Amino acid sequence: MSIIDVLANNESPIIKNDVRNLFSISAYILHYQIIWQLSEYERKVLDSLREPMETGMVNISRAAQQVDFPARFQLIAALNPSPTGCHNDKRSTPEQVLRYLSKVSGPFIDRIDLQIELPRLSTAELQSKAEAESSACIRGRVEQARLVALNRQGKDNAQLSSKELDRHCELLDGVAEYLAKATEKLHLSPRSYHRVVKVARTIADLNRHQDIKLTDLKEALSYRAFERLLSQLTR
Repeated sequence: MSIIDVLANNESPIIKNDVRNLFSISAYILHYQIIWQLSEYERKVLDSLREPMETGMVNISRAAQQVDFPARFQLIAALNPSPTGCHNDKRSTPEQVLRYLSKVSGPFIDRIDLQIELPRLSTAELQSKAEAESSACIRGRVEQARLVALNRQGKDNAQLSSKELDRHCELLDGVAEYLAKATEKLHLSPRSYHRVVKVARTIADLNRHQDIKLTDLKEALSYRAFERLLSQLTR
């Protein structure tokens, strides 16, 4: 059973039975990783994930009582950018693509920190034998950057509150101005804005920058692929 079953499937035997049985779901939720095709789920089902994505907790309410469970999970999801699989293949109109993308709500997308577009690989790229950086090397860099964040503020960058962002993620004038323009251009929500800053702080830590540089911010903004696509379609 995944967290989708817990939150949205009222026919699930664990949910349908006594609330006391719900304690058996905690092992499924905590730090659970989920991979799925977003377009296969109803919008209301996806929106049921918004609270645990934001708070790290899930609340199950029944007539007898309410129970809160930890739900600090990692969400990994996939979504085709259009009904045909490619939004610029001229097989779908912008209106059809927007209607397809409306299956996923803005508040749900706001809560996804890293959104990347996977372009089609060229034949040369498919046949390339160049070695990429190993997972072990990447893990080492990530652990080092996380240690920097913990030493600075006692928690991961993702867990910073709005007030803590002002203290630990202060943006220099040029960087703040660039983010303000990007926010207007991409129509970023306040939640997306704050998540961009957190990601930029993490990128700065990975690059061993004491302050968030413009290059760190630009990379963080490059991970808002959904908003960029919507901006292109609605011009």
